[in-house]
Amino acid sequence: MIVLLLNKILPLILLPLGFSLLCLLAGLLLRKRFIVLLGVLVLLVFSTPLVSDFLIRWVEVGSGRVPVGRVEKADAIVVLSGMIVTVDGAPLGEWGDAADRFDGGIELFKAGKAPLLLFTRGQVPWQPDAVPEGELLAKRARLLGVPQSAIRLTGKVGNTADEAVAARAVLGRARNGVPKRILLVTSAFHLRRAIFMFERAGFEVVPFPVDYQVSKQSGVTVLQFLPNAEALATSERALHEVIGLLFYRAKSLTGLD
Repeated sequence: MIVLLLNKILPLILLPLGFSLLCLLAGLLLRKRFIVLLGVLVLLVFSTPLVSDFLIRWVEVGSGRVPVGRVEKADAIVVLSGMIVTVDGAPLGEWGDAADRFDGGIELFKAGKAPLLLFTRGQVPWQPDAVPEGELLAKRARLLGVPQSAIRLTGKVGNTADEAVAARAVLGRARNGVPKRILLVTSAFHLRRAIFMFERAGFEVVPFPVDYQVSKQSGVTVLQFLPNAEALATSERALHEVIGLLFYRAKSLTGLD
């Protein structure tokens, strides 16, 4: 629980918006103009589309969706949580920004790339009454013709590290020294961190990145230099992944599992 909270809350302080607010507060309390200016400068820089596009391209894996026909076969397709918004009146939830994860998993399954489709039952501890996301995704998959016998669900998970361990509990460990091969479906910007955790859990990972945030054909225009809230959110998304990967790598090196 403590590790999960650190993983979720600490980045808020290190990311541009939180850092800028701390600078503004410290500058006003200490009467240091340069600290205030630093906070404003950081906010402006990371709110610029030119910077945010560069950052998200830097963290994304691949240059675009891999044609399903070129994807290797595997023991299972693993679709990570993070795409459902719980809304009153919508029993299966509503799609968030990462709905391509679900579409990618269904596409792979229907193409016969693996006999099993595994969803992770994402649920954060401070929302104990929320239906775990994987259960909603499993229902949606059945409506699209995926047989119940092919669907697997993990136990409840709170982050990517939990998802990797929970997937191993469902799919099993390596047999005769040969690790289980999985098709790992998640957002392109989240994939480096996910690959690290799932390989560490003992899987052979075949990545299937989806949910690209920026078109690779986007050119530089005057609008790229004008700050906006969407660009700030994109910058924070990219930096959050960098911080998360560094956190997990440091955690693995220190043995704090």
